[in-house]
Amino acid sequence: MQKEKVVIIGSGPAGLTAALYTARANLDPVVISGSQLGGQVAITYEVENYPGFPQGTSGPELVELMQKQAEKFGARLVIDEVSEVNLKGGTPFKIKTYGETFEAEAVVVCTGASPKRLGVPGEDALIGKGVSFCATCDGFFFRGKDVVVVGGGDSALEEGLFLTRFANRVRVIHRRDQLRAGETLKQRALSHEKMSFLWDTVVDEIRGNGKVEAVRLRNVKTGEAEVAQTDGVFVFIGHYPNTDLFKGQLEMDPAGYLITDRRMMTNVAGVFAAGEVQDPVFRQVATSVGQGCQAGMMVERWLAERE
Repeated sequence: MQKEKVVIIGSGPAGLTAALYTARANLDPVVISGSQLGGQVAITYEVENYPGFPQGTSGPELVELMQKQAEKFGARLVIDEVSEVNLKGGTPFKIKTYGETFEAEAVVVCTGASPKRLGVPGEDALIGKGVSFCATCDGFFFRGKDVVVVGGGDSALEEGLFLTRFANRVRVIHRRDQLRAGETLKQRALSHEKMSFLWDTVVDEIRGNGKVEAVRLRNVKTGEAEVAQTDGVFVFIGHYPNTDLFKGQLEMDPAGYLITDRRMMTNVAGVFAAGEVQDPVFRQVATSVGQGCQAGMMVERWLAERE
């Protein structure tokens, strides 16, 4: 069992920023990467709204820079997933991964959020066979094909615009009659020659034999149904927090997001949280970085007070 001062669970912008600040405080933090090094931003092709990059940057590049900066000051990255935690009874807290077990005086939870699924027939069976939740990961495989994007927020339009680099046609299916995305993205998407929109419409079924071939659509206002041929279905309808590990140990809101105070501390003294795991509102790289900064600073102060 490895004994550490600080263990950070998750390696997205919040986790790597918390690592940077605790490393600079000479706390030698361990960062457990989780299933996706860098979190969601690592599979985002283009990041245009993070300060300091006027020409934009890619998600993987941003993650690489954040990781290098944290490691420069002594943060240690462990490529593994947490399988179990014991946060009851005070310090030291126990964090078990598939490879080893850690004891920590303080913990920062930065496990982020995962994409929601449609929950319709055919979705699960065709994941990886035309159903995707990541255009950056899978867009290349749809070169010259027709795809649909389900959703109407920033992620749906960002990923849809990315897909226009490969697909012949990108149809956006949205259950409302107007987009929830920011104005700049709206204008880019609405004016793009490869993009079209189906309003007030939902997907009731994804059809295909070994691969996606069509979707059954329904207009939510008229009830009219139709079957539309497509080669791929990209789903961007929101996220849910990755908090299953902490049920029964950390306080959550009705949607499952961790509840923190102004110091980013959970209901368990010494356990902090930052990023989308406790932020259902803003969900931006910039806000996650800010929350990771706060958590890192508060960890250092909390440990100093205990000494």
